[in-house]
Amino acid sequence: MPAANQLHRYRDDIGVTAHDLLAPAVGTVTEAGLRNNIRVGIQYLASWLGGQGCVPLYNLMEDAATAEICRSQIWQWLRHHVHLDDGRPITQSLVREMIDDEVGQLAAQHGPSFDAARYRRAVELFVKVATPPDFIEFLTLPAYAEVIAASQ
Repeated sequence: MPAANQLHRYRDDIGVTAHDLLAPAVGTVTEAGLRNNIRVGIQYLASWLGGQGCVPLYNLMEDAATAEICRSQIWQWLRHHVHLDDGRPITQSLVREMIDDEVGQLAAQHGPSFDAARYRRAVELFVKVATPPDFIEFLTLPAYAEVIAASQ
């Protein structure tokens, strides 16, 4: 960047309203995208529960912000009754089925080093923050309670 910021660059050609900011995104959601959100969110939480604040996943360094995006998108898709590009509705049962499938694949990939207990806790937390009727402010808030309870 040639300057410290881009405050001098105004975009008068773009008009954003309050309605635009509140409208759900338009586009397609794929099974691969849903599975990726599940897989990354759960793997991050499992690492976080193990004391790591960031973790390399699929050649990217991921942190709580990425996990927050993963679970928030799933929550929004559930709330707004979004369908996958193949026509299947995204439902709690579909999300839970995919969670089981993805965790099973992770267990097979990691073999003996797979920490089943930690992943079980991560799945419980992920479901708790990605699927409730009301949006939980931040995914690590209930996770802190889990860490404190586990340390006592």
